[in-house]
Amino acid sequence: MAENYDVIIIGSGPGGYVAAVRASQLGLKTAIVEREHLGGICLNWGCIPTKALLRSAEILDHSNHLKDYGLVLEGKVSADVKAVVARSRAVSARLNGGVGFLMKKNKVDVIWGEAKITKPGEIVVGKSSKPVVEPQHPVPKGVKGEGTYTAKHIIVATGARPRALPGIEPDGKLIWTYFEALKPDVLPKSLIVMGSGAIGIEFASFYLSMGVDVTVVEVLPTIMPVEDAEVTAIARKQMEKRGMKIFTSAKVAKVEKSANSITAHVETSDGKIQQITADRMISAVGVQGNIENLGLEGVGVKTDRGCVVIDGYGKTNVPGIYAIGDVAGPPMLAHKAEHEGVVCVEKIAGLPNVHATDKGKVPGCTYCNPQVASVGLTEAKTKELGRDIRVGRFSFAANGKAIALGEDQGLCKVIFDRKTGELLGAHMVGAEVTELIQGFVVAMNLETTEEELMHTIFPHPTVSETMKEAVLDAYGRVLNA
Repeated sequence: MAENYDVIIIGSGPGGYVAAVRASQLGLKTAIVEREHLGGICLNWGCIPTKALLRSAEILDHSNHLKDYGLVLEGKVSADVKAVVARSRAVSARLNGGVGFLMKKNKVDVIWGEAKITKPGEIVVGKSSKPVVEPQHPVPKGVKGEGTYTAKHIIVATGARPRALPGIEPDGKLIWTYFEALKPDVLPKSLIVMGSGAIGIEFASFYLSMGVDVTVVEVLPTIMPVEDAEVTAIARKQMEKRGMKIFTSAKVAKVEKSANSITAHVETSDGKIQQITADRMISAVGVQGNIENLGLEGVGVKTDRGCVVIDGYGKTNVPGIYAIGDVAGPPMLAHKAEHEGVVCVEKIAGLPNVHATDKGKVPGCTYCNPQVASVGLTEAKTKELGRDIRVGRFSFAANGKAIALGEDQGLCKVIFDRKTGELLGAHMVGAEVTELIQGFVVAMNLETTEEELMHTIFPHPTVSETMKEAVLDAYGRVLNA
């Protein structure tokens, strides 16, 4: 006889495990199915380990500019790539164990294997086709396994995987995905990064700091194309100043491989071909949802362009089947997945006043050097929508704390509706902006106006003062520029 649950979640990434915790808190009997590693891609192969790598890169960057701070170090600081990678993997292992603890603490059953929805309300879990990989080996004790399970509510949270371009597929040796880029045995001397979204530009920034000759190729006119063009232009200038070579409005037409190097034929907007040879290439041309082999087609769940179609509460077109996170489409961000998971479960539990996920208020953060962070509409998008706007800007070069930090190259930019004072977008580039953007996210969520922001007291001296000054600038009241 099949074991029955109120909620079964397929996938234990940020969206899945957070949804499981919230479901348990609400008194729902909950199970989570995982085929490979608790915590999903974000914790094991994405958000967390990349930030550990980037922290090592940041410290190395500072070490190479000690004279700028009046400090002297005898000898040169160098990177031990194996130790850097080992630290990154240890960080992931620690958090991986934390997810297991959370499941146990919240009495969520873990079912090990691959799930397939055989009909609404029923899944069959078979043996995983994926090997259990570090940092979690062997399979944790106390988990359930293969069999049939039932639940009134099934949530698909299977995440996404790297997209591959025909003829330029990753091979694990010369052409890497983020899996290989996260744990190189040795540093390549030169590297081509195909794609300049968050994944591509973060790895480009990391390897550049490690002393690698880095070339970025982006098919669109700007790097980090989802971000505001003014902000990405500042980021690009600083990256090129550090030695990164960047081609925009260009594509990798084909590649040629040798024993230990790769040559990319890069076609620029004028139709010319430039051959670039490097030791390795990272393919960072986006990700696609893991919708295959789940039984979605068999039960009639609607998909579009490789993702499950949902409403603001995670509901699919089939009653009792839901989807959250990357598998449900962009923005493919861990914090969006977590929020969708909570909203979905609270709606299932029947809580009053559950608000649908508003994707327009999901912040984006890119942890390159310099950092980039944003929320809401870009200036180009507001103009496309025909909005009458006010734009405010404030340079880090006029901020005392940024100057004291030696991090005075940055910008805070805000966009308001001219008639209503609604904050439509905020865009930042510079030191620690990924920690600052939440202030604007809170403001947007509370429907704060420009008047309220201008009357908010920001602490001095902090980089956060650039946020208030940018608001003041939008209304002709800037004080320190």
